[in-house]
Amino acid sequence: MNDSPALRRKRALARAALWWEAVWPAAWPALGVAGLFLIFALLGLPSVMPGWLHVLVLLGFGLGLGFALWRGFRHFGRPGLSAVDRRLERASGLAHRPLAALADQPATKDPAGQALWAAHQARMRRMIARLRVGRPRPGLAARDRRALRGGLLVALAAALVMAGPEDAPGLVRRALTPSFHVAPPPAPLRTEAWVTPPGYTGAPPIFLAAEGGAATVPAGSRLQIAVSGALGRAPEATGPAGLAFQPLGGGSFTAQAVLDSGARIAIQHDGRELVAWNLAVQADAPPVAGFTEPPARAQRGLAIRLPWRAEDDWGVISLRAEFRLAARLDAAPVTLDMTLPSAAPKQARGLAQPDLSAHPWAGLPVRLRLVARDGAEQEGVSEEVELTLPERSFNHPVARAMIEVRKALSLAPQARLPAMRDLEQLANAPEAFENDSSTLLALRTARGQLQRDRRPEAVAEVQDLLWEAALALEEGRDSRTARALAEAQRQLREALNEAERNPQDEQQRSEVERRIEQLREAIRRHLEALAERLQRENAEALPYDPQQRMLDQRDMDRRTRRMEDAARENRMQDARRELAELEEMLRALQEGRVARGESPERQRQRERGQQQMGAVQDMIRRQGEMVDEGQRRSEQQEQREQQRRRQQQPWNQRPFQPPSQQGQEDPSQGEREAEQSRQAETRRQRALRRALGELMQQQGDLTGEIPEALGRADQSMREAQDALREGRDARESQQEAIRNLQEGGRQMAQQMQRQFGQGQGQGEGEAEDDPGGDMEMGGEGQEGEQQLGQGRDPLGRRPRESTGNADNGSDTRVPEEAELLRTRRLQEELRRRGAERERPAEELEYIDRLLRRF
Repeated sequence: MNDSPALRRKRALARAALWWEAVWPAAWPALGVAGLFLIFALLGLPSVMPGWLHVLVLLGFGLGLGFALWRGFRHFGRPGLSAVDRRLERASGLAHRPLAALADQPATKDPAGQALWAAHQARMRRMIARLRVGRPRPGLAARDRRALRGGLLVALAAALVMAGPEDAPGLVRRALTPSFHVAPPPAPLRTEAWVTPPGYTGAPPIFLAAEGGAATVPAGSRLQIAVSGALGRAPEATGPAGLAFQPLGGGSFTAQAVLDSGARIAIQHDGRELVAWNLAVQADAPPVAGFTEPPARAQRGLAIRLPWRAEDDWGVISLRAEFRLAARLDAAPVTLDMTLPSAAPKQARGLAQPDLSAHPWAGLPVRLRLVARDGAEQEGVSEEVELTLPERSFNHPVARAMIEVRKALSLAPQARLPAMRDLEQLANAPEAFENDSSTLLALRTARGQLQRDRRPEAVAEVQDLLWEAALALEEGRDSRTARALAEAQRQLREALNEAERNPQDEQQRSEVERRIEQLREAIRRHLEALAERLQRENAEALPYDPQQRMLDQRDMDRRTRRMEDAARENRMQDARRELAELEEMLRALQEGRVARGESPERQRQRERGQQQMGAVQDMIRRQGEMVDEGQRRSEQQEQREQQRRRQQQPWNQRPFQPPSQQGQEDPSQGEREAEQSRQAETRRQRALRRALGELMQQQGDLTGEIPEALGRADQSMREAQDALREGRDARESQQEAIRNLQEGGRQMAQQMQRQFGQGQGQGEGEAEDDPGGDMEMGGEGQEGEQQLGQGRDPLGRRPRESTGNADNGSDTRVPEEAELLRTRRLQEELRRRGAERERPAEELEYIDRLLRRF
């Protein structure tokens, strides 16, 4: 019978499967022995064996391989045709052996039988069309029930990885050829040494040359030496005390010591010197501190002007000023910490202006010195300067007497009896302090505490009590007039309410007019008290201007006359509006918003402060632009990644399209542009941080203080710069820098408010109203105050007349003072929100459009 080509092909495949099912189980033991030998060779074990043992191991592997082959192939037989057919029939699930039926012949020649046999063979041929070879089934799992073959494969792979693809052939060759030569000499000694400077220096490790040499290292550095390949005895080291080698195992040793002085370091082994270094130690010089100008009283106020400088070879960690009482040098000093421009500057200058007028030593001679400390806990002391601490002047005689008792206790704390007598005399004359019960109680309490409390701390507590009592007594008038003014305002509001409820009642209108007259008198008394207070506080540096008080008084009188006219004409709503505006003016006056004359030097300092505030605002804007640029770069990178992923999808690829036409844009081109943009932004961030450092130095020279928020902004900028240089996302650090710059601008405004008085940095002195942040960063303060005091509109246009709301006869209404204040507050709020770059882009654009209109 002629077989079809398909049947012959399937029989060939079935024969191959039978061969595999017979050979693989028979060859597996031999392959296992070969795998063990490869592991033995790749691990390098033959190289550490003597020659005779290596021969025995090879002989054992050879015998094992031969035995495994004999046992595996002793029953091996070639598969016959019948076995091939039976496998095809079993794999195909055919019954009645159809392949055998094709080759058989019927026993009879009967025509009916022949026809039946032909039908049977046709049916068998149809069944043969469904023949399948099936997968080989060697049955190895049944013989290796513990899966040792898997462990062998894992061990062989691990040994191959350890040996490496380059050394594996050589290891196998060496395993097949035993060597009876003497073992090669051990690897030569290897010595490594480095010096780690102290952490406060910030210097990198210094690696010493392997062949020896000389080096200079900072004092306190740690020397570390590592020696490998030293078989036998441990190496020896000569040099500083405590330098000895400790074993690490495997012929490796280590030694370390702290270098406080220069020395020659030598390493010896087996009687010979391996290497030597001559190390010189650079001593850490103590820091230097001093005054750039002699300390003196500030031009204005009661602060002390302390221009200082400090330097150190590795950086100044802290700087403080120490005040010692000249009459009692054994007393504990008063210390003030100075703010440094950076974490550990090597050279720094600054200006501090502490106010010690409330200290018990105020008005007494003290000795002042600066103390700088470096990272090695060394201190440098400046020359001592003697000066008298500024003290506040008191006009009330009892207040002056209490301050004198306070100063006497500072000079002689043990002299309690004279202080008690003085306090008793003051308490026995209550008419001198207008029979004020709080002052009398303070005097009695202070005397009793000095008499009964023998603790040393009691003297300081009594001094604090006397200071508070003297302040209350001295500042009592303006406080009392303020309370009387508030009461007059309350009574006038009640009268206005009654008049509105009874508009036809003439008696109520008369009551309103009487309350307005009381308010006018309360305003006059309060203005006089405020004028006296301002004259006392600014007498040292700013002469009192009575014309300004007359201007305030005329403005208040104008308001009260308008209120009288409105009440007389039964226009209570207009009277209420005039009262609200008058209260706003009084609040502004109370908070010191009215501009007053200044010396040219003070004006220049104020202008410098305004320029610095404008610089902070500009930094916030520039940092916000960098945040926006980082956001755009991130979105572009995300778009490129999405495009790359889409192109990599199988259904988006075109196999017959040339590579040059698969995309209109080269992905590498966008990455190069992004890298160039990141480098440019890194340079901008570095320049912005450098400008911030200069601003902090100028702020320190101007006010003697550097806001802590600016230091945090510098740290955030440094983190953003590092992130940009390393290719990471810097937006979080940049946003943190913006927040710190905003807070630093508020702190600068508050510092200059304390330094230069009202109006600095805000245009209307909002430091007390809104310490949280409605502060303008620009330089409009002085101009805004002048415009407000002279009756200009918020934009500083033409002045209006003292009466009426029309501008030179025009029908255009110029806003009143209260509206000016509200308008300026709106501008400040818009500027503050515009500096917050994390707000939505639509909102920021809207705020910019509003500000451009102003």
